[in-house]
Amino acid sequence: MEKINLNADMGEGFGMYSIGNDAAMLDIIGSANIACGYHAGDPLVMSDVTRAAKDKGVSVGAHPAFPDLQGFGRRKMHLPLPELEAMMVYQIGALMAVAKSQGTKVTHVKPHGALNNMAAVDMEMSLAIARGIAAVDPSLIMLATAGSCLCKAGLELGLPTAGEIFADRTYDENGNLTPRSEPHAVIHDPEQSADQILSFVEEGKIITPSGKRIDTPIHSVCVHGDTAEAVAIARRVKERLEQAGFELAQLPEVMGIS
Repeated sequence: MEKINLNADMGEGFGMYSIGNDAAMLDIIGSANIACGYHAGDPLVMSDVTRAAKDKGVSVGAHPAFPDLQGFGRRKMHLPLPELEAMMVYQIGALMAVAKSQGTKVTHVKPHGALNNMAAVDMEMSLAIARGIAAVDPSLIMLATAGSCLCKAGLELGLPTAGEIFADRTYDENGNLTPRSEPHAVIHDPEQSADQILSFVEEGKIITPSGKRIDTPIHSVCVHGDTAEAVAIARRVKERLEQAGFELAQLPEVMGIS
């Protein structure tokens, strides 16, 4: 039975502000990408979500971003590469300390929002992100958009690299995510999300709107945790994957890492 991972971004509230249904998502997913304080999250939120993930048997990943609390990390920023590397080290290190305090550990890193989207098509940015990860711990898994520069950079630096596809986002003809500024960039229907994921994983390819097929390794499926439909989408995607004969597992298991 082929193993595949289902992940979600979470811990994206802070202070009195709450977003997403992390508790419900942790009953469905295998791996959690936890905000590290730059686009969302705070020390208490990070601690609470990390502890809850451990209790549910969900592996923990760092979800670093641009320092953009007001824009939820979705606004483009152009930073010197050394600053970008240091920013990665800072955020990963913060979550590693929190995870240790809760009796668990960080196993992967997934960039968030504009940082992820910009790096996906920029090799220099991707290499800086990969260098930051490797400087902290070269055994950390790079969770990156399938077929992106981030995947290529992770492999080039020798990081365990997992290709990720998205259940709740549409794709363009180049195999990149449709920008959120465009109509129909976000999928809200659980069945449509599940149809897209099944078509991708069964072929091992990203399928563009015109039907073009782009070969890429696929290890993980993301459902963004901040939409109203997130839990329903995650639940339906999981059901359909299991019905198709896939085994849902933590990301390290899918990557063959104990």
